[in-house]
Amino acid sequence: MKRLLKSAVLISAVGLAAVSPARADDQSFGDWLKAFRAEAAAAGIRADVIDTAFDEVEVNQRVFELNDNQPEFARSVWDYVDGAVSAARVEDGRARLAENQALADRIEAEFGVDKEVIGAIWGLESSYGRVMGDYDVIGALATLGWKGRRTAYGREQLIGALKILQNGYAARDQLRGSWAGAMGQTQFIPTTYLRFAVDHGGDGQRNIWTDLDDVFASTANYLAASNYHHGARWGVEVTLPQGFDYELADVDVRKAAIEWAAAGIAARRLNLAQDIDPNTRGRIFLPAGAKGPAFLVFENFEAILKYNRSTSYALAVALLSDRLAGREEPVLAEWPRTDRALTLAERMALQQALKDNGFDPGPIDGVIGAGTKKALKAWQKANGLPVDGYASLETLTQLSS
Repeated sequence: MKRLLKSAVLISAVGLAAVSPARADDQSFGDWLKAFRAEAAAAGIRADVIDTAFDEVEVNQRVFELNDNQPEFARSVWDYVDGAVSAARVEDGRARLAENQALADRIEAEFGVDKEVIGAIWGLESSYGRVMGDYDVIGALATLGWKGRRTAYGREQLIGALKILQNGYAARDQLRGSWAGAMGQTQFIPTTYLRFAVDHGGDGQRNIWTDLDDVFASTANYLAASNYHHGARWGVEVTLPQGFDYELADVDVRKAAIEWAAAGIAARRLNLAQDIDPNTRGRIFLPAGAKGPAFLVFENFEAILKYNRSTSYALAVALLSDRLAGREEPVLAEWPRTDRALTLAERMALQQALKDNGFDPGPIDGVIGAGTKKALKAWQKANGLPVDGYASLETLTQLSS
């Protein structure tokens, strides 16, 4: 087994050199694997399953690189959405759903999840079943479990993958997928597979690789469990009133549609006070900060977000589902296309600058999560800026000056 290390990241934006703490650990992969065997055994995994699973497993350096540059986070939201909701993907998706209309209609009726949302996830996750990933899932998850910023995730999912093998749900050579361990046509990670995959076709297998009956039903089952509501809107594009308090654009600030309308929020394509149930609760979502489009998103958006915690992904699924349903509703407001996504080094530099300015973002890991956004909003408020929590190059420059 080869041991591959990535020791340091140069933060050129502010001249800061940083070493990822997890990768500074000198434990060899072999030593880690011995310790993990004991962890897996304690979780009820048989020794023969472990032996078979780890035969000739190696660390995959490419997994480290992709973990640091996930497209949902490393690309600007408009670039991500442009690619996800391309004309070719829309046309292909409509054709594929039409080919499987009877099945899609049956799954929609049984699970209460709109078929176009299932289709949108299918399209984004595997190009409608054509590209499911060719990484060895055991090797990829062992790599993540050994070193990096997602070791807990790697170990948890690795035990999940071993349970799939032990329970006979899949053969060892079937466990191929993405660099992060996601599998099948709608890319379930192992723990999600164990909880939500279903044998809808009745053949005794929960086959998310080749059986569309199981693929659609498993995806619908996951969304239904996430409180998806059939026929309900995921959200609407809105305009904000002059002097809008951007602190209200927060995941924890949810109000009824009638309350947002009374506060001056207006939907671009409909009457917010009349065309939506006035008691429908939602939040203001600014995917590109104060300079970009604004949306009022409801519970179905949150259900999609549970599938993948990237807001770019959730917005892309939502917009693609509209197009697959024949609703030609492109985003009307302009994206700030002169901006660009921050690199990993720049995201870490931004976090370090926040910390240096007395606003603790949590770990300096390049992940613009809740802790970083909270710190960024506090810094913006202290400096009289729009409190949108949006991490841009302009923000980094201001922080570093």
